[in-house]
Amino acid sequence: MARTPSRHRTQRTLASAAAALALGLAGWTGSSWYAAAHDDSARFATTRDEVLAAGEQAALNLNTLDHRDLTDGLDTWEQSATGSLLDELRKGRSEFEKQVRTARTVTTAEVLSAAVTELDEREGRAGVLLAMRITVDPPKKKPTSKESRLLAELTRTAGGWKLSGLGQAPAGQAPTDTPSD
Repeated sequence: MARTPSRHRTQRTLASAAAALALGLAGWTGSSWYAAAHDDSARFATTRDEVLAAGEQAALNLNTLDHRDLTDGLDTWEQSATGSLLDELRKGRSEFEKQVRTARTVTTAEVLSAAVTELDEREGRAGVLLAMRITVDPPKKKPTSKESRLLAELTRTAGGWKLSGLGQAPAGQAPTDTPSD
């Protein structure tokens, strides 16, 4: 019977070591999870995803308009914009309304791909490059589609990220012949 207390002691020692190892592993896992969840790069990635989603949606909004629901469409344009872009939209709204009502067009957009090109969290500025397909459906004519590359500038506002600029992306230039020596 002398072996029994020794065996129990060994089992208790092993159980204590296993418990200490499990506790240490749980502590390490928890601290690693906490560090990853509160890491600046994780926050930056979340902000980048927010900017991308906001840029895509705003570009869709500003390239989609139905003459049958013009007021809501133009209101959506204004809700998607800020700064000088918003000022331009408001300033030209009545003239643009007349043109669209006369043309009776329906314009829809589709984002083919997009990427954040710039993100300055401190300044609250970002840039998004978008490839879009824009389709114009005029009355009594066949719809036409055009693929465009757009550069969107976004600004962080109290209401989230909004467009502060939207324009055609430069297409680049064909390479030129270089003089040979």
